Amino acid sequence: MGGHTRKVLRDRNAGLYLGGVIVSGFGDSALALAAGIWVKTLTGSDSLAALIGFCVWMPTMAGPVIGTLADRVRRRPLLVATNLVLAAVMTAPLALRSAEDVWLLFAALTLVGVGVVLTDAAETALVAAAVPAELRGDFNGLVRTAIESMKLLAPLAGAGLFAACGGPAVALLDTVTFVLAAVAFSLVRVREPAPVPRSGRTWTAETAEGARHLWRHPVLRPLVAAGAVAMVLSGLNSTAVYALLDTGLHRSASFAGVLTPLQGLGSVVGGLAAGALMRRMPERTFAAAGLALFAAGVLARATPWLPAVLGGSVAIGVGLPCPLIAALTAVQRETPSELLGRVAATANTLIYAPTGLALLLGAGMVAGLDYRIQLAAAGMSGLAAAAVLAVTGRTVRTTAPAGTRPTPGTRGSDAV
Repeated sequence: MGGHTRKVLRDRNAGLYLGGVIVSGFGDSALALAAGIWVKTLTGSDSLAALIGFCVWMPTMAGPVIGTLADRVRRRPLLVATNLVLAAVMTAPLALRSAEDVWLLFAALTLVGVGVVLTDAAETALVAAAVPAELRGDFNGLVRTAIESMKLLAPLAGAGLFAACGGPAVALLDTVTFVLAAVAFSLVRVREPAPVPRSGRTWTAETAEGARHLWRHPVLRPLVAAGAVAMVLSGLNSTAVYALLDTGLHRSASFAGVLTPLQGLGSVVGGLAAGALMRRMPERTFAAAGLALFAAGVLARATPWLPAVLGGSVAIGVGLPCPLIAALTAVQRETPSELLGRVAATANTLIYAPTGLALLLGAGMVAGLDYRIQLAAAGMSGLAAAAVLAVTGRTVRTTAPAGTRPTPGTRGSDAV
């Protein structure tokens, strides 16, 4: 563990924030799998069980609008209040007893999806105020590591808790984690400036202001685009996994339980190394290298050779977080505080919202094409995007776009 990582863990604000992310992420990830099982058990419907994930994903499409709220109020009280409200929301599914009651779970998870969009925007802005600039790359890498770790551990815990105690126990667990997250955020010490008065400005105009900043910014636009490309290609890759196991490796579907932890292990390694790597190279180079490594891992999965597939899974895990961490760190550095909630929410929508469409596209492709064609197309597209990002990043930006307040120490080599 590097010196900067230890500094992050010793920083009071960073530690509290990371604790809040871990506990809330654990509860959400535990519920994500258990909720589908819960709906399937009550209704017997595969489609209704699959719709659970859509409920949480759908509010991402409205991210820029929801994120505007994070610029209208102080972020720390907003995080505390939102987590407490979500804790109250998750008590509703405790009353779920039959198939007629499943709407309670769908409604609760849709509201949780709205809350996740809002807290992501507020958290990004709070980190910029609470965590020293020199630690943000390491901090964002640790956050990504924590999120990926929870995705590995929490669904199994949620499924086990459901099997032992039933769905209400999992909902109660999520309720408790929201309360613990609210406590952690309430203890963060930060001086937040008062929100800028917005008399005479509509919500739509404020939302558009954040989108314009992102679109016009020569540093942020390509990094966010790289993150979006990575997530779209990740969707194409993930939908080919079972065809890969069946047709390519002649293994059962349960062998996915080997590939997934390997990818998760790679994500942990990539997240821990992110801060140190971004101190040694421009963010744009870091993002391009990660995207190229991810693409190489996808291409390795297109082979029928088991060691290549296993190594490719690790490479995918290491490379995929890189463009995401680079984009988030740049958003925190390059965006004025009064715009940060809107810009962060817009960036998250652009990066993560297309994933759902990519999953639909990938499901259609794997039904009609050889899985190797799908993986080869995803891998080659990733390499091409990485090359474009690296080559176009050689031009150095010398002046900031209108409305931007450059942070001292900004690396000009990161820019277009």
